[in-house]
Amino acid sequence: MPSPYRALFAAPGSRRFSVAGFLGRMPLSMMGIGVVTMISQISGRYGLAGALSATIALAAAAIGPQISRLVDQFGQRRVLRPAALVALASAAGLLLATSFGGPDWVLFVCAAGIGAVPSLGAMVRARWANLYRGTPLLHTAYSFESVVDEVCFIVGPIVSIGLSTAWFPEAGPLLAACFLAVGVFWLTAQRSTEPEPHPRARHGGGSALRSRGLQVLVATFVATGTIFGAVDVVTVAFADERGHKGAASVVLALYAAGSCVAGIVFGLLRLPGAPQRRWLLGICAMAVSMIPLLLVGNLPFLAVALFVAGLSIAPTMITTMSLIEEHVPRAQSTEGMTWISTGLAVGVALGSSVAGWVIDAAGARAGYGVPAVSGAVAVAVGFLGYRRLSRPAPRRGGTVEQHSEREERHVA
Repeated sequence: MPSPYRALFAAPGSRRFSVAGFLGRMPLSMMGIGVVTMISQISGRYGLAGALSATIALAAAAIGPQISRLVDQFGQRRVLRPAALVALASAAGLLLATSFGGPDWVLFVCAAGIGAVPSLGAMVRARWANLYRGTPLLHTAYSFESVVDEVCFIVGPIVSIGLSTAWFPEAGPLLAACFLAVGVFWLTAQRSTEPEPHPRARHGGGSALRSRGLQVLVATFVATGTIFGAVDVVTVAFADERGHKGAASVVLALYAAGSCVAGIVFGLLRLPGAPQRRWLLGICAMAVSMIPLLLVGNLPFLAVALFVAGLSIAPTMITTMSLIEEHVPRAQSTEGMTWISTGLAVGVALGSSVAGWVIDAAGARAGYGVPAVSGAVAVAVGFLGYRRLSRPAPRRGGTVEQHSEREERHVA
């Protein structure tokens, strides 16, 4: 491991919370695609499969920021464990209802309950920020976490789709629920690295989403999430049409592998210039990379195209987290990171649902038009909101850290 990454783990407890966060994030890549695979195998209804996956994502989008806001106020242990229990009970209900032929409305209720799953990525990043805020190692930490995210998306779909197709349809979502339980309860058992809560956030400041810069980031990532959701569903259907449904997990893993490679390299760099410029360039690169998917005719070509498309993901996400540090107060950092996940979740819901309808109506190849259009929308939103990212919010009068320090002195 290159020395900047090795230096991250000099802090006591950092290895343990990083591993726990990895396990707890596996459901992010396993549950949605596992539900799509499970429902499509049992009923053959891609529209229903995409709608259930979208319901999970939308519920997470609605509930996730509220959970993270409570975490900022009361601490990770007190909030994450009850939230995880709700998500686990809902996942069990979904699997049982699917196995015993329950009505569609029961499936949707259970899918909505799974949305209570905590954003473990935001929790782990908050621990890194608590350790390394204001140092170059924080950039390395965010890069490392983006790589971990992509490893989850490499391993998760392979395991989820592979188990559901080779063993029994419910196997993928079931294992995802097990990972969630282990990750959340292990992470919250590690008290020494848990960030201190900020009880005063209960009484003022409002939501982190009041930040104009954060609004731009979230809006753009709604469109970006639409790309991800559509690519997942369309790729499964594309492979199924060609008689190799199990190969979809490998193809999607290469998509994540491209991002993983880019994230490792990006974490070693110290690039000059404004981060918002790098962010906008990344959004444009993601959009352009969707165009070749419209021309795919076989799985090998699709695999190469998705690997190249993945190269722009991690650098863009890493830069986004750095921008959150500039535009969101420290007492709301976990909530701010979760709003990015919320934007992605809303987009994934839209992308998976719309892609499912397009597939049912016109076939899998036509479905790749959904991420292409979504990429164009992301670029448009990014350009329209760029000026908001180029200047600090007036109410802060400086950087987030300066604002937080002044606030702490005032309270003291």
